[in-house]
Amino acid sequence: MMCIILLLINLTSCVCGVSKPYDTPLKYQAEENSDVTVEWSFSSETDIPLPSLKIHCQKVLGLKVFYHLDNCIEESQHEQFAGRVQCDKDALRGGRVRLHLSRVKMNDSGVYLCRMATDFGRKVKVFSLSITAVDKPKPVTPTPAPVTPTPAPVSRGRISLCVVLGLAAAAVLVLLAVLAVRRCSLKSCRTMKMCSVAHQ
Repeated sequence: MMCIILLLINLTSCVCGVSKPYDTPLKYQAEENSDVTVEWSFSSETDIPLPSLKIHCQKVLGLKVFYHLDNCIEESQHEQFAGRVQCDKDALRGGRVRLHLSRVKMNDSGVYLCRMATDFGRKVKVFSLSITAVDKPKPVTPTPAPVTPTPAPVSRGRISLCVVLGLAAAAVLVLLAVLAVRRCSLKSCRTMKMCSVAHQ
């Protein structure tokens, strides 16, 4: 609460004697990680000596220094904005403030208050930044390749059954062969007996 009161007192002292201290607040919108340039006119003069110019911009919530220029010297900023804010000095000479903020972040969203003072007078400008999150593309799911049917693996039970049937078939063949040989030998024996009987 005390900070707000001090801010109001400070603002009042900055705009005393100025006929139009506030213009319509500017609104800027950008996507996260993009760049944004905020700009406005602060003087109708077209050849402003920079040593006479003072600019102090801060984010209202937290009173973080966004940009500070004092007699051509850029003063330190809050670490949130350090190295990301650049000022167009040529625009300043023409009575315009043009501040370029790079790689905007979600926490850059908010209301900003800028006070400017020259030999020609003072002015206050308010602008707001609204940063939106980047829509991340949905991951592409690869289309599965057509599956060629593979023969089902033969189970051990089937292999065992085949082996047993094969052995049984072989045993039957062996048995048949033995029987056939025995029958032949019996026939040949009978024939031989008949022959020997006939010879006697």
